[in-house]
Amino acid sequence: MRGHINPAVTFGLFVGRKVSLIRAFLYIVAQSAGAICGAGLAKGFQRSYFERYGGGANFVQPGYNKGTALGAEIIGTFVLVYTVFSATDPKRNARDSHVPVLAPLPIGFAVFMVHLATIPVTGTGINPARSFGSAVIYNKDKIWDDHWIFWVGPFIGAFVAAVYHQYILRAAAIKALGSFRSNN
Repeated sequence: MRGHINPAVTFGLFVGRKVSLIRAFLYIVAQSAGAICGAGLAKGFQRSYFERYGGGANFVQPGYNKGTALGAEIIGTFVLVYTVFSATDPKRNARDSHVPVLAPLPIGFAVFMVHLATIPVTGTGINPARSFGSAVIYNKDKIWDDHWIFWVGPFIGAFVAAVYHQYILRAAAIKALGSFRSNN
């Protein structure tokens, strides 16, 4: 059972040929709709906190520029998506890992580490749906000005992570294995 709640991860899985284009598109639409509903519920249940904290919407924090924010989102999402690929790789053998069946543990740790690094820069997007849902429901104070960063950055980071894992690391491992087998 998979939990698809992040369009960047879904896009990375599409690039890695683990999800079809139609399924990826439908997941992203559902993820975005779910994020809007979730932000609406948060506003409905905790209006004063929602307003006080800007609806949880992401923006480039004072003292940082758009390039730094974009870079933070790219790198943060790369770390997340690469960790998802590594932790859920079906070719990974149980004996190759100290934690063979607990994929959520390294993924959660990666999310935690990315948050520590990027909260001061962007409030940590790395999930375009969550950023979108908060922006739609909050919808004030120029929240849309730099919103593109929270889609473009995660999609670039996911693309690079998927290509790196699927087509560079895996290809090198397959080539090395073939070389090893031919020598025996």
